[in-house]
Amino acid sequence: MTHTLGVDIGTFESKGVLVDGCGQVVASAARPHKMLVPQAGWAEHRAEEDWWGDFVHITRDLLQASGIASGEVAAVATSAIGPCMLPVDAGGQALMNGVLYGVDTRAAREIEEMTAAIGAGAILARCGNALTSQSVGPKILWLKRNRPEIFARTAKILTSTSYLTFRLTGEYVIDHYTAANFSPFYDADRIDWVFDMAPDVIGTDRLPRLMWSTEIAGRVTAEASAETGLAAGTPVTCGTIDAAAEAISVGLRDPGDMMMMYGSTIFVIQRTDARVSDARLWYAPWLFPGEHASMAGLATSGTLTHWFRDQFARDLPAESAFATLAAEAEASPKGAKGLLVLPYFSGERTPIHDPKAKGAIFGLDLTHERGDLYRAVLEGIAHGTAHVIDTFREIGQAPERILAVGGGTKNAVWLQATSDIGRLPQVVSEITTGASYGDAFLAAVAVGTATRADITRWNPPARTVDALDPSIYEQPHASFLQLYLDTRDIAHALRPG
Repeated sequence: MTHTLGVDIGTFESKGVLVDGCGQVVASAARPHKMLVPQAGWAEHRAEEDWWGDFVHITRDLLQASGIASGEVAAVATSAIGPCMLPVDAGGQALMNGVLYGVDTRAAREIEEMTAAIGAGAILARCGNALTSQSVGPKILWLKRNRPEIFARTAKILTSTSYLTFRLTGEYVIDHYTAANFSPFYDADRIDWVFDMAPDVIGTDRLPRLMWSTEIAGRVTAEASAETGLAAGTPVTCGTIDAAAEAISVGLRDPGDMMMMYGSTIFVIQRTDARVSDARLWYAPWLFPGEHASMAGLATSGTLTHWFRDQFARDLPAESAFATLAAEAEASPKGAKGLLVLPYFSGERTPIHDPKAKGAIFGLDLTHERGDLYRAVLEGIAHGTAHVIDTFREIGQAPERILAVGGGTKNAVWLQATSDIGRLPQVVSEITTGASYGDAFLAAVAVGTATRADITRWNPPARTVDALDPSIYEQPHASFLQLYLDTRDIAHALRPG
């Protein structure tokens, strides 16, 4: 029983891998789904279909493709987009769609009101995080105010990974790393739930039990076994957010290590020596007791490339559209002939925390072609990423090693622009599968078939992307930062799209 299984539920796609005791992938599977946007500023998934349904199909596909008997799977670990907000009833049935992480900005009013009532300083000191669109607490208050009939039936508030773990084991649990995003209900020093800052919103009986990510939450139930094909009794870890599992997959381990995840959003995690509190960033206990992490994330990255493809590349075959667009962007000069893109198409998360921010394409003239526009989109995301990196530098947390991972690492223009504008080298590992591979590794650590140091053997570095032309982007980056400041009031005055 040396094989481990990892499944990750992403924003647009779920992935799974079955891995042997040496870290070799013996089978992989994927399944697409949609992010639902019922109105501007909202982002949702269907818990039953998109989270559990994907898990069931992927797990069955992995077992069938590998030929591995279910009894040979030593442990299962999951991760998913997060932090999400999903109310379930006493039987664990989802009462509405899952409200997604910081790309869902429906609770802007609740963020403002809770911050004013409690005090920004008090929240940051207690929770390690300011209240932002990434915070689950204000979304719970939104639920209570706007869907009172659902709130009245709510037995538990889960996140995406918690829901998967419940469906597998019948246990309501959440890892500390994810729980830290439930501000103002998580005390970063006590590493426990706390309710005195907002006592009238929700009580401890409605939140899951806290655990560390590699602790065994329970075992596959007979019901889950019948659905998934996994053997009843298989250990299941508590799980975590996808970005954390992705960081583990490429070897983030020591203070100073930073993971740069190129996915539906850019997400950054840096291990730190101690808790770092800065309102522009996020804090959470890392996946293991006594360790710390600082995080940052853009609101739209891969989602913006999907939007561009859907709107401006309808003439291209779906299976080759991104490759063609990448070639066109490669043919455009660095700087995209003077174009600047503000990538705030779903507002923005770190470091500006502005849910009312708007996307912009600035500097157009009649010489610009589609390839210039697509390069500008990729460079706009890279400018936003550089803004985050500079924030880490400003607070004395400059990264010592940056580990790049995710589907976006296959886009050479995007990867190089990030190194050039951010003035940083990036290490790309041999395996860029991402979170599901990290899940399989965490499952192995949980049951003792691997140690944390083994990730270097499982997934060694393959190449480094150095900063080649940072001077080309110095003035465009300054203009990018100024463009946001100069258009912020206009963006805030616009009606939602």
